[in-house]
Amino acid sequence: MLISYLGPKHHLVTFEQIFITTLVTLVLGLIIAFVYMYRNHYSKHFIFSIALLPILVQSIIMIVHGNLGAGITVAGAFSLVRFRSAPGNAREMVTIFFAMTIGLATGRGYLLYATFFTIVVSLAMLLYTMLDFGASNQNERLMKITVPENLDYEHEFDAIFDRYAKEVTLDNVRTTNLGSLFELQYRLVLKKPDQQKAFIDALRERNGNLEISMRTDVTSNNSL
Repeated sequence: MLISYLGPKHHLVTFEQIFITTLVTLVLGLIIAFVYMYRNHYSKHFIFSIALLPILVQSIIMIVHGNLGAGITVAGAFSLVRFRSAPGNAREMVTIFFAMTIGLATGRGYLLYATFFTIVVSLAMLLYTMLDFGASNQNERLMKITVPENLDYEHEFDAIFDRYAKEVTLDNVRTTNLGSLFELQYRLVLKKPDQQKAFIDALRERNGNLEISMRTDVTSNNSL
């Protein structure tokens, strides 16, 4: 059972305890920020926010410690994650929850637990990054092809796909331009990435030179 550094519910928190807790939280926040920066794309504003997020959450928890409104306050704090939900990726979301968890732990006085948790999770994140854990096939692509409504898209591109791709899956079909065009979304694995331009040129000859787009980010389920 963990013992709270801040003591019982009605125990008076001293300035020394507040100073030590705040200092530890600042250090842990910096560790989280530096871990996120390792081999990752980031903005200065996001790193700045991650470094300070634990101490902000800690301050909230210390203020409402032992109060019935603590639950509502914590729920409101966690709702802050919404400000990153639209443009953020999964790694950003995990890092935000990581930082907030540390702030919750130190705010309750569990400094040893927060330090241990930070070290373990940080080492795991660094290890997974170095091992490129969960990386997808480098030749995998998401492609969108626009075709006329009178084109037999189910078989029109078979020969081209056989020539340039190892695997092809039709993920989505939808109409556009008032039903006069179809948008086809494929998930495929190229045989040779350096033949991507030749692949697109061959498709353009079959779809009437309409729009074709291809991307390497295959982690999103959204349309291209």
